[in-house]
Amino acid sequence: MREHPWAILIILLLIVLLFGSSKLPDLARNLGRSMRIVKKEVREMKADDEDATPAAPTNPSAPAEPQQPAAPQQPAGPAGDDAPKA
Repeated sequence: MREHPWAILIILLLIVLLFGSSKLPDLARNLGRSMRIVKKEVREMKADDEDATPAAPTNPSAPAEPQQPAAPQQPAGPAGDDAPKA
C-alpha cells in the first residue's frame, strides 16, 4: 500500500512543529553518529565471534587423544591427630 504524498508532508510538518527547525540538524547529526557506533559494534562482535570459533580438525575421523586420569587425592585426617598426647 503506497503512502500518499500528503501523508508524508503532514508527518514532516508535525516533526518540524514538534522539534523546531533549529533542532532538526542536531537531531539528524546525533542519529548518524549513533548509527555509526552501532554498525562499528556489530562489526566488532562479528569479528570476535569469528575469532572465537575453534578451528575444525584436519582429520575428523581420527580418534581423539586419550585423557590422563586425575591423580587420587589423599583424604585429610582429623585436625587433632598431629598434636602430642599428654
